[in-house]
This record gives sequence, C-alpha cells and structure tokens, in this order.
Amino acid sequence: MSAEARGAPDAAARAAVDPAVAHLGTPEAIRERAGALLARGLAGDLRHFAVDRARLGEAADLVAAVTRERYPDLRVPLHSRWRHFTAGGRDRAAELDRALGGASRDERARARIDLAVVSVLLDAGAGAAWRYVERDTGQAYSRSEGLAVASFRLFAAGAFSGDPASPWRADADGLAALDGDRLAAGMQASAANPLAGLEGRVALLRRLGRALRAAPRLFGAGPARPGSLVDYLRAGAAGGRVEAADVLAVVLEGLGPIWPGRIELAGVSLGDVWPHPQAGGAGPSAGLVPLHKLSQWLAYSLIEPLADAGLQVTGLDRLTGLAEYRNGGLFIDTAVLVPRHEAVLRGAHRPGDEPVVEWRALTVALLDRLAPLVRERLGHEAAALPLASILEGGTWAAGRRLAEARRAGAPPIQVESDGTVM
Repeated sequence: MSAEARGAPDAAARAAVDPAVAHLGTPEAIRERAGALLARGLAGDLRHFAVDRARLGEAADLVAAVTRERYPDLRVPLHSRWRHFTAGGRDRAAELDRALGGASRDERARARIDLAVVSVLLDAGAGAAWRYVERDTGQAYSRSEGLAVASFRLFAAGAFSGDPASPWRADADGLAALDGDRLAAGMQASAANPLAGLEGRVALLRRLGRALRAAPRLFGAGPARPGSLVDYLRAGAAGGRVEAADVLAVVLEGLGPIWPGRIELAGVSLGDVWPHPQAGGAGPSAGLVPLHKLSQWLAYSLIEPLADAGLQVTGLDRLTGLAEYRNGGLFIDTAVLVPRHEAVLRGAHRPGDEPVVEWRALTVALLDRLAPLVRERLGHEAAALPLASILEGGTWAAGRRLAEARRAGAPPIQVESDGTVM
C-alpha cells in the first residue's frame, strides 16, 4: 500500500478513505469482489484456477445427499461454533448452564458470547497432526471439534478470566495477561502434538484483551468482556430485532484492532482483506478482496446466544459463505475449481499469496451459486434453508468427507497458518 494509505492521510484523503474502509467490512463488498474474480474465472482469465460451472450440479448432489444423511428431517441448524461443542455426543452448553446456576438470562447469554468469541478465535486450522484428549472421557478429537472442546475446557478452568471467583467468563484482564504456556498446556500442544499457529493464537487473544479495554462503549467497563455485546446490541435493537450484517459490523469494529498488521487504510487494520490484481473496485479499496472468515464465523456463532437473550437476528443471508479450506476443498475435489498449474497444489502457501486469495474468493462466490441448487434438490426455499444451514448441512461436512477419503483429512492446498486465517 502507499505511504498515504498506511500512514496518517490529510483530511481530504481521509474523507475518501473512510467510506472505503466501511465498505470493505460489509457482506456486499465481499460478494462484489469475490463475484468479480468468479466472472474472470468463468471467462478463463484467472492465473491460478479454471472454473467448470458444469460440475456445480454434481457438487450440489453431494451436498444434498450429505445433508439428508446428517439431518434426515431437514431441520438443519445454523453453521456455528455451537455445533462443535456437542462433539462426541456431549452437550457442553448444558454443562455451562449448570455451572452458571441461578444467573440471569442476560448473564447466561454474556457467558455464552464470551465462550463463543474465544473459541472462534482459536479456531483457525489446527494442522493434521494435532489431537486433543478430553480427560474425563478419554475421547480424542482433532481439528475444529478438538479446538472447540479444548477451548471449552480452558474456559471452564478460568483461563480467560481475570477473576478466580468467576471462572466461566472471558474478560480484558484475563485475556491481556494470558500465559502462553498455560494455553499450550490446555491445548495439549507439544513437539509431539504440534498445533499450527500456537503463538499467533496466544497473541490474538492478548490483543483481544487490549481491544476490550479500548472500547467500553461496546464491551463495558467493569469488567470489559465480549458478552457485553448483548447489552450494546439490545440498546440499538428495534423491536428486539438485530440485522445479521449489523452483528458483523460490530464484530469488525470491536475486534478490528486484534488482527496482525496487514493492509491498512486510514490507519485502520483491515484484517482478513487481501490484494488481488483482478479484484476490481475503485478508489482506495481497489484491488482488495475482503473475506472476513473468522469474523463471519463469529457472527454466525453469536446468533444463538443473542436469541437466548431475547434478540432475534434477521437477514441471515446477507452474510456470505465462509472462505475456509473445507468449503474451498469441496470445489477443488468436485472439479468445479481446477488448478491451472502444479504449483497451486504443491508446497505451502502464505495466506496472502495470490493462489490462496483467488481460491478463497472463488469459494465464497461459488457457495452463493451452489445454495439454490442444493435447495432445489432438497425441496426447500431460502427461508427454510438459509445459507448458514447449507454450510452446516452441508458444504463443510461434504468438503471434510472428501478430504478424509482423498488425503486423510488434509486440505488440497496447504496454507501456512498464523492462527488467524482459514
């Protein structure tokens, strides 16, 4: 980026940049830039992937079949972190409720949001070798389920709380002072059980603690905690209704400072936003592709705790699909996306490398085109089967199944994780 984009622009330049920053935080911008890359792919103009739209029907057949198998009554819940807290058939959300005893409805919702936030932020790819063994059951989990169970147990042990008398919460003091050795021990990470991006996860949660303190308007002042978003969102809710895009906007505003230094505009770190020469756009944001995977995953994961507090989240389909390796792997493994050269599948890429940005953006755009085909096969309208349910039913599970069959669970493209992407 230019020095002006990265530094402190003058008043006129900042006035032009600020709307660009706001736009890059919207689902519409994600779809706009992802759609621009898909259009180039359909025209055969991308460097790293060809797009075979004729294979979308086969992908939809697989996703519909997997959805019917997993949810025979087709009552498919939303794709959120709460699905992973039931790993091994154990209802850990109920365990949280029992631990909170006689707490009020709002306090229960705050605790659920505290848990969802730290767990989602720990949910970047774990790597193929890592396993977590839940001590009281002896059951081993890997990948997303393992990260969910490990983060739940850390939460229960008070690892994210600054008050030993209130272990079942996450707050600014506990997070800012998070001990890396304690997190590693709690995640059972070691040389023999390596967890990808462990240092990045520790740094991310520490930055979260500082961000909570810096935004009392969103997170409260005593103690500052993610769960105070319940109170903030309720204050602005009309008739108890909150737009999903507004939940995402609050997540991006409140958590924006936690992301590692990447691209900045007007002094704002953009987070999961990456350059691609064919992304289009105009003005200061031209050529940038917003994806916001973890932030949208978090927005989806806040919907149920907000409902517990009496807030209805509407407009779910304004949010996009998630640009992560299960959904992306589905399209590669069904040959909807075809690498144009061997280097795409060889070696490890960094998150900002052009093939990875291209893959993730195409994944988002293709999920929008796959969704109506899946609904058609299942006989449901969008109101009964929103995009978040198709992800759950769905694309994520089908992508994982193909990966297990072909590569023992590994994604088709290797991305060097820093604990904050994918």
